[in-house]
Amino acid sequence: MPRSVNAVASRARRKKILDQAKGFYGKRKNVYTVAKNVVEKGMTYSYVGRKLKKREYRQLWIARINAAVREEGLTYSQFINKLSTKGIDLNRKVLADLAMNNPESFKALVASVK
Repeated sequence: MPRSVNAVASRARRKKILDQAKGFYGKRKNVYTVAKNVVEKGMTYSYVGRKLKKREYRQLWIARINAAVREEGLTYSQFINKLSTKGIDLNRKVLADLAMNNPESFKALVASVK
């Protein structure tokens, strides 16, 4: 009996990797063994990048809030503490957006917290 190797599945598996490597330079895009390694590494970078993205945005929001609050004579930590004691539940994303796009409403918020 001849050996069954399921060429359809193995070709599909290789094609999937090579499709993911589309746009890469040189052998990285058309040699399976090279493309497999590069795609695998790219996937780990993308996984880590999704985690870093969250950190970096939070860092940006905190910097924006801190800059806007310091103009009002407070520090970031004092402002966040006063918000929590007053029971105002606004996340950093919303606070940073207010500070950037609606400075007058942000000033009113800071005044209500002081």
